[in-house]
Amino acid sequence: MTNPRTQALSEAGVSIWLDDLSRERIETGSLAQAVADLSVVGVTTNPTIFQKAIGAGIGYGPRIAECAANGLDAEATITELTSADVADACDVLRGVYDATNGRDGRVSIEVEPNLARDTEGTAARAKELWAKVDRENAMIKIPATVEGLAAITAATAAGISVNITLIFSIERYRQVINAYLTGLEQAREAGYDLSRIHSVASFFVSRVDTEIDARLNALGTPEALALKGQAGLANARLAYEVFEEAFASERALHLVSLGANRQRPLWASTGVKDPALPDTLYVAGLVAADVVNTMPEATLEAVADHGEFTGDTISDSYSESNQVLNALDALGVDYAEVTELLEIEGLSKFDVSWAELTETVEAALKDQK
Repeated sequence: MTNPRTQALSEAGVSIWLDDLSRERIETGSLAQAVADLSVVGVTTNPTIFQKAIGAGIGYGPRIAECAANGLDAEATITELTSADVADACDVLRGVYDATNGRDGRVSIEVEPNLARDTEGTAARAKELWAKVDRENAMIKIPATVEGLAAITAATAAGISVNITLIFSIERYRQVINAYLTGLEQAREAGYDLSRIHSVASFFVSRVDTEIDARLNALGTPEALALKGQAGLANARLAYEVFEEAFASERALHLVSLGANRQRPLWASTGVKDPALPDTLYVAGLVAADVVNTMPEATLEAVADHGEFTGDTISDSYSESNQVLNALDALGVDYAEVTELLEIEGLSKFDVSWAELTETVEAALKDQK
């Protein structure tokens, strides 16, 4: 039976995606149950998620043994393991994909983090992963680095559905939308069916509060402390305003008239890091039509248990959100510096996870010899 709280969130316009995947989750039916009971209509992955899943070892032994027998190295084995998980998850969600005409039922797999500053390498790898997973309801994740922007365009132009990740700033988000629209224009010129190309733009939320709240704590004044826990929501809400404006433009409306899909905002990093904040803050505070919220399991469980949703919590908040960012600026909290730092840290964390995953798989392959 579908959980009434997650159902209410879905009916308010939010597509619930699960920010987790593992072989165990697929084989035990946990993913299918989340789809049936918790209104989950998509899945996102990243290097850290796969490091935890494969590092735990549950369910991966036979495929690792097969890879070892075939002489594959760690990098190739990781591709085999992760692409198989994503393909199988795509199959679990195929019914959702068909029912929503491709809007949901999506499973994302990310280009390796060491390519984040390599435009051509990212574009080439996106095409390889798209072919490897071989499911039309897959999405390829590309980080929104400066170098990633042209790769987003190239992948979209090749008919690939793209999830753009690690977006922290409003300005970078505008560039991401432009990269997607340019890709659609090129895809149309190449003869692709625009209606089959989908995209989401993953705007990170809680990490903004983590960094800014640390700076507010350091200031320690009443004015600074009163702003804690507000920047993440304000930033994301203003991103939604950009989404509304960008896709009401003549350029975007023309593409939509040709069958193109709007690139939906996806709220990522929605698990609360500060225990003093409500555990559903980044869900209840970011409700509006045409958005995705990808949640770690703990956040999804909190939403299902006690989430309260009373409709749109974004569209009437733009003035208040600007006031929050202006107040931070007045205190000397540098928005541009914060968002640039968060991008660097985000890439670094994925690099560390990937290195740990590679070491884990190398050890597992050696054990097979």
